[in-house]
Amino acid sequence: MIETNRVKIYAASHDMMKTFIEAQTVDVLKAAYTEMLNGCLEHPYQWDWYAIWMIELKDGTHIGELCFKGLSADGIAEIGYGISEAYQNNGYATEAVKAVLEWAFAHLEVTAIEAEIDSDNTASKRVLEKYGFALNGVIGEEGARWSVSKH
Repeated sequence: MIETNRVKIYAASHDMMKTFIEAQTVDVLKAAYTEMLNGCLEHPYQWDWYAIWMIELKDGTHIGELCFKGLSADGIAEIGYGISEAYQNNGYATEAVKAVLEWAFAHLEVTAIEAEIDSDNTASKRVLEKYGFALNGVIGEEGARWSVSKH
């Protein structure tokens, strides 16, 4: 578990992920979260790199999710995150991204973190820019790809 001043962030267990997936009402999210669970099952020794990471306030209130989309052989992991609408614009995404970047870069094998965001998502763009992410010229399924290398 990773804790900051206001939030705690942790990789969900198998049972937590199954329950979370079953509760989803948005098909795209249900499919994405199912893909994460399948990644965990296919790579059990890299669970944290495939799991749904829960973002909660210190009192246990669930406010969002975060994930890595695996860890490539060359040490690159893609990050994705979202904060529930009721909790947006409070700096929670900024706080969570900072914390998981520190966690990820503490792993010797990690060389870079990437993220894809839609060009209209100015809030996520600001979060990434705060931590040194820059456009790398690649356009992915979810939009422009940003990356930051280990310092």
